[in-house]
Amino acid sequence: MERPKGSHLIAVKRILRYVKGTINYGIMFPASDRGKECKLIGYTDSNWCGDHEDRKSTAGYMFFYGGSPISWCSKKEP
Repeated sequence: MERPKGSHLIAVKRILRYVKGTINYGIMFPASDRGKECKLIGYTDSNWCGDHEDRKSTAGYMFFYGGSPISWCSKKEP
């Protein structure tokens, strides 16, 4: 960044505190059996104008690795 501001330093410190506090977190995957693969599977869905009150759409996704969820998101359009 060409001209970092105080708010950028605050954001970096916050991120570093988060990383320090979650350093021991993780997802453990057992060693796969011979001939059995750990697969990455993803699902997505959307609901176009599903909310009849505000007529906004919702979309989401979820990814699994070896049967365990590793990433997900659900958002309603602004």
